[in-house]
Amino acid sequence: MTETVEDVELPYDESASQQEKIEALEDRLSSLEDENEEMRDRLLDANAENNKYQQKLERLSHENKKLKQSPLFVATVQELNDEGAVIKQHGNNQEALTEVTDELREDLEPGARVAVNNSLSIVRRLDDEADVRARVMEVEESPDVGYEDVGGLDDQLREVRETVELPMKDPELFETVGIDPPSGVLLHGPPGTGKTLMAKAVANQTDATFIKMAGSELVHKFIGEGAKLVRDLFQVARDHEPAVVFIDEIDAIASKRTDSKTSGDAEVQRTMMQLLSEMDGFDERGEIRIIAATNRFDMLDRAILRPGRFDRLIEVPNPDVTGREKIFRIHTRSMNVADDVDYAKLAADTDDLSGADVKAICTEAGMFAIRDDREQITMQDFENAREKLEQDADAASAEPSRTFA
Repeated sequence: MTETVEDVELPYDESASQQEKIEALEDRLSSLEDENEEMRDRLLDANAENNKYQQKLERLSHENKKLKQSPLFVATVQELNDEGAVIKQHGNNQEALTEVTDELREDLEPGARVAVNNSLSIVRRLDDEADVRARVMEVEESPDVGYEDVGGLDDQLREVRETVELPMKDPELFETVGIDPPSGVLLHGPPGTGKTLMAKAVANQTDATFIKMAGSELVHKFIGEGAKLVRDLFQVARDHEPAVVFIDEIDAIASKRTDSKTSGDAEVQRTMMQLLSEMDGFDERGEIRIIAATNRFDMLDRAILRPGRFDRLIEVPNPDVTGREKIFRIHTRSMNVADDVDYAKLAADTDDLSGADVKAICTEAGMFAIRDDREQITMQDFENAREKLEQDADAASAEPSRTFA
């Protein structure tokens, strides 16, 4: 019920003086103005909250409408004729002849990817995008590894840079001499010698698109999937030339071909043949350099080792004593090392160890200092770490004993 003027309680007594009544009314007016301002702010906040919920309601309604719509299917245009377009639906390879509007026909050609509805009518054209698994292999951020972080591999690093970096920075050198730059380099050697580390350094130093993958990622269960991924991988590289493709553990898909009749071996061989075609087939590869790495050089098929696919086969052995000393210094740059640490002696005492083993010794030496609640790493810590690494290696290589009942 709305109050009238007569119903409003006055803020003063009838016996008050005229001045007192005026002051009381002014106080009441000021209080009402403050309340009015407060209510106005609350109304604005409520309107803003209402708008937010209204937008959320519209978004949810739109999503609900989309979810109720029939799904679209992906197909490829095989042929365009006077009657329409012959399309092949992905997945079931079903072919159909469907009519095409004049507006859509102008945007279509054989091989175009399109979206079709349940009646197989073309709704719109889709972008010709490579497989998403290939796109995610593109390295967005450069690894935090430089050439200065690679120790004991000066000759190997020089050959890799000549193959990958030099043709991109100074192509005129090769034109002047009249030769084509090397197209690929294969790094092979024992585990932990720095093959992947060199690839990371190249990714850091070059401005080209860098695409990385493991050979095992190309092995798939279904027929044709591995070969398709290889095609998509090189298509991504061609779309972003100049590019460097790094394939780690390439022996997973490039091992010697055998007479095995199993479907798994046959699929791996099909994937390898697609890789051979992409590396040096009928079509030009373009400004794409390939780096591959393997621990099992003896397992690789001869076809992938020939010049034109891998022009340089670089062995990456365990470092010599000079290389090990340099690697010790690299991995201890940020460590709090005592003055008694003798890098030359550490290098001499770690014969036949890889660069990864040297890094493990540095890490374990730091752990010895942490256990003793010390902030500085001493020579004894490094010696203890070396002994522990040797004990772990002996335990890992020892055959487990067997007992027979």
